[in-house]
Amino acid sequence: MPLEADPAVPTDAPERPSLGAVVKHLTLAILTANIIPGLLFYSCMLASNIWLALTVALCWCYGAAAWRSVTKRRASILLYLTIIGLTGKTIFAFATGSTYFYFLQPALSDVVVATLFLGSLLTARPVVARLANDFYPMDDDLHGRARVQRLFWRLTLLWAVIVGIKATLSLYLLHTQPTDDYVAMKTVFAPALIAGGAAVTVWLSAKVARHEGLLGGSLRTA
Repeated sequence: MPLEADPAVPTDAPERPSLGAVVKHLTLAILTANIIPGLLFYSCMLASNIWLALTVALCWCYGAAAWRSVTKRRASILLYLTIIGLTGKTIFAFATGSTYFYFLQPALSDVVVATLFLGSLLTARPVVARLANDFYPMDDDLHGRARVQRLFWRLTLLWAVIVGIKATLSLYLLHTQPTDDYVAMKTVFAPALIAGGAAVTVWLSAKVARHEGLLGGSLRTA
């Protein structure tokens, strides 16, 4: 006699990733799109010159995207954003022969991004809500949950502040420090800000995910 399915457990319930899997995915995305290109850039600049550094950092990003495409793995939005920004900056730097605007443009872009994050808080779906599917499988049910909506609002505000701080420090150091010192300092503070923001993001997200039963093996609570 076949066993009957337990009616209390929906048979079509989606499989939820564990916290470890989410953290691993987020860490790899940040390493690939932000930290490794930055370290390659600084290392090549010290070893040779800034033009080699530009080329190597850009090749890394395109290579990472190509590898994920060949292995049929979806590249993160962070990587695509890095490729777009780095390509534009590199073309401009080589075309003009000036590296000043190469370093200025990211800081100005950060100002725009922080403003967009803040502005999106006035909409029904802030920026983080639009990016969430890059790190966790989302659907309309999850987007509509009150705790999840509050989480997206708080994380959007958090990243608006982080990006704003990054822009402010970049502009200040760019206008007060020699290029080599500026690059060295940015290689330290930019990844530190991103890593700190990622840690807070994971902590806040994990709290909500446990309440909502969104992690593998977790139980939903009222």
